[in-house]
Amino acid sequence: MRTPFGQMADICRMIKIEHSIFALPYAWAGAVLAARGLPPLDVLVFLTLAMVAVRSFAMAFNRLVDLPFDRANPRTQGRPLVTGAVSIRQTWAFCAITALIFVATCAALNTVCLLLAVPALLFAAVYSLLKRVSHLCHFWLGATLGLAPLAGWLSVVPSDLGLAPVLLFFAVTFWVAAFDIYYAFQDRDFDRAAGLHSIPASYGAETALALAAFSHCMTFIFLLLTGLAGGLSWPWYLLCLGIGLLLLWEHRLMRPQDLRHINTAFFTLNGIISPVVLLGVILGLWL
Repeated sequence: MRTPFGQMADICRMIKIEHSIFALPYAWAGAVLAARGLPPLDVLVFLTLAMVAVRSFAMAFNRLVDLPFDRANPRTQGRPLVTGAVSIRQTWAFCAITALIFVATCAALNTVCLLLAVPALLFAAVYSLLKRVSHLCHFWLGATLGLAPLAGWLSVVPSDLGLAPVLLFFAVTFWVAAFDIYYAFQDRDFDRAAGLHSIPASYGAETALALAAFSHCMTFIFLLLTGLAGGLSWPWYLLCLGIGLLLLWEHRLMRPQDLRHINTAFFTLNGIISPVVLLGVILGLWL
């Protein structure tokens, strides 16, 4: 289908729409925790639209500012913005529209969400520039996705931010940082040559794997603490054990010399974890 921003399929490829599964369940989990059950339907609708909009904005902005690197990196030379399937002008327009949609949906939620909308957009945009100057880029990306449970909570209870979504923020931050470190192994040589500050490129494979393993351990700890703070019952802890085993499996799949399993480690396993967290919150509240 043709849109003002190009073919819909090319836009979806540019923003990797399938990766929305990483953030959306955490936003819904935050809303469920705040409501202690099913949030109002209109809140869920506006929250979902806001999350899709801000993620789409962040991905499109990332493609724009990384375009010189994507043109030079053999792995990314097939991306729609590089090939011209989507133009630079169309991508800037797409960023503007998704940013406006995000602000509008935040306004529809409540005043607090509206006041935080522009800072959230700026926070999401900074990641795209941070890799040029800091090794913290992986953790900044994690914190960007970690805002999802905070946003979910504030969409329901804007007057009081509970401890549970804050702990879930840290769980998501470390979880994303770990798999972003794994993902950066693909571009280790290119990042080193281009002067980009990914952890694998700057510190080597062993240090990167150790930091990813540490981040996974912190993820597991913060998930357990989220259950305690949120008053969740036994299903949460049972599913947390399952998540811990998935993270261990993911870590064992990663071999810097053999990246055949990168998609399994990055997308398949992590794509399972976020819906499991949402399921754990729901079952932990209702059973």
